[in-house]
Amino acid sequence: MRTVQQPGYGAVQNSVKASLGAIPFAQRLTCTIEEACEATGLGRTKLYELIGGGHLDTTTIGRRRLVLVRSLRRLIGDEAG
Repeated sequence: MRTVQQPGYGAVQNSVKASLGAIPFAQRLTCTIEEACEATGLGRTKLYELIGGGHLDTTTIGRRRLVLVRSLRRLIGDEAG
């Protein structure tokens, strides 16, 4: 069976990600849990432990939890953060 990719939501989602990627990570206000994992090299469980322990600041919009990039930078000891 062959699957044909048709333009639609996936194409829109990819274009949104591409436009968000234009902002350097350090200049962004927030990132997703997945992006925070990628940026730090930590796993989701560890990030949620750090959030629960008050070491990472987050905000919730609807059901979406976003990590404040400045708190990630502070966690890793980035002087510019």
